[in-house]
Amino acid sequence: MKTVYCIGELLIDFVAEKQGSNLSKAIDFTKKAGGAPANVACAIAKLGGNSSFIGTVGKDPFGTFLLDVLKDNGVNISFAQRTETFTTLAFVSLAEDGERDFVFSQGADQELDYDSKIGSLYKNNLVHFGAATAMLGGSLEETYRRYFDDAIAQNAFISFDPNFRIDLWKGNETTFIEKCIPFIEKSNLCKFSSEEAQLISGKSNLEDCCDYFHEMGVQVITITLGGEGTLLSTVSSKQTIGSIDVRPVDTTGAGDAFIGCLLRQVSTLENPHDIVKNLDQMIDFVKIANKAGAITTTGFGAIPSLPNYKEIFD
Repeated sequence: MKTVYCIGELLIDFVAEKQGSNLSKAIDFTKKAGGAPANVACAIAKLGGNSSFIGTVGKDPFGTFLLDVLKDNGVNISFAQRTETFTTLAFVSLAEDGERDFVFSQGADQELDYDSKIGSLYKNNLVHFGAATAMLGGSLEETYRRYFDDAIAQNAFISFDPNFRIDLWKGNETTFIEKCIPFIEKSNLCKFSSEEAQLISGKSNLEDCCDYFHEMGVQVITITLGGEGTLLSTVSSKQTIGSIDVRPVDTTGAGDAFIGCLLRQVSTLENPHDIVKNLDQMIDFVKIANKAGAITTTGFGAIPSLPNYKEIFD
């Protein structure tokens, strides 16, 4: 089984549960581990895969808590860095249907330093880039780009998720799109929400979005559609693959669970690049990944709600 290296932010989600989607009305918050790439790393590890997290937290109790959570869930944290800057925080409020309102307080995640020794490890493995905060400047953005170049040079299987957050980019959406395009062009697999696909492509029809991204160079596209499942697209085929019925209480991390489960399955292949050649296998992988995403919405907090191996594969 290959290793999946997950690069990006690790942060604290302070979740205002059952208090509506308006953060200004929230009073009580519960501390949860979060950050899209970290969620993906945990999703892979909880399903019996090999994952390593590359990112930065502060030398504070919150940073210690976050690294402990990753380690307890089976993620390799030997490449994680710590800094004097305080750990990044996100405040999340939930509506009754599980939808979210976010506010970020940027911190340590922006200070990831490049380590030239890590890039050589990507050869014959998978690298996942989650971009929620990685395009916002600081040493993280430069390091992120250099690790992407390393992944290309090592012929790693590259996965990219833009993880668009409106409160981080409101009024600067064009800049976000411009920064995402080089990653989309060179990735083997891209995972989008429908809103992200439409925003970045400028198209309203999701199949047109897929055609736009394929023309840029990406081979496999997944667009998650919530309860409706996932649109899977290759250059020669497009189809929507249904999910299982659940009653969602918190959609935080559902997309991360999906892509984590998908990458966990791809990591079992002798050559992950061959996945594009086997449509039937890809469809089966997406069906299983849909299940992982759906199960995650039935609990509060992304990482605690991620399914384990028996829930998905037994």
